[in-house]
Amino acid sequence: MASEKNQQPKKTRPKKKQVYLVDDHPIVRQGLIKLIEQEKGLEVCGESGSVAEALAALKKLSPDVILVDISLEESNGLELIKQVDDLGLKIPMLVLSMHDESLYAEHALRAGASGYVMKQAAANTLIQAIEKVLEGEIYVSKSMSSQMLKMAFRSGGDDARTGTESLSMRELEVFESIGRGHSTREIAEQLHLSVKTIETYRAHIKDKLQLRSGTELMQHAIHWVETESHRRTP
Repeated sequence: MASEKNQQPKKTRPKKKQVYLVDDHPIVRQGLIKLIEQEKGLEVCGESGSVAEALAALKKLSPDVILVDISLEESNGLELIKQVDDLGLKIPMLVLSMHDESLYAEHALRAGASGYVMKQAAANTLIQAIEKVLEGEIYVSKSMSSQMLKMAFRSGGDDARTGTESLSMRELEVFESIGRGHSTREIAEQLHLSVKTIETYRAHIKDKLQLRSGTELMQHAIHWVETESHRRTP
């Protein structure tokens, strides 16, 4: 029988960081769970496909970070970010989206996100982003970081960006789609909304940007998309 002196104290494993997923595509969530749980220090503690489901779960759970898509069927990820903040839940939120970083990252950070990763990025990029956000830092790609730094030192650099800061996240999605040449019906199908709802968003965008016609709206949107996309070029 071994003496107490020779018995080695049991080593307690460090607690894994808890990640909560919000994405309206179940297949995407399953892929993310598999990817994240390959990492020794990370564990998915829950998942949901809508803002309402996420808020209900977050009141019970205490994740260390929330990974959220921008486009959700009933709302969008930035609305969730704002509501989490309103509830006083100090949880860093990392946006994972198919939307172009050059068009949406700054908008997301202004809403309170701690970082932005495109779904097209490599798997290790997402893990690096999660780790950085968990450390209390902000994550965007190197090219986006460089562009944001340049913009911060520019004076009078509002040009094509003028007024877009007043648009809601959904309005910005519609505005971008218009700039990419999509019809009202195509936009409605992409965002899982009715044609009438998209027409209402178009009207709100025209009012906010003080545009007189649908033609002006299209021209302004095309110019904005082209200008913002070019900002990524070093």
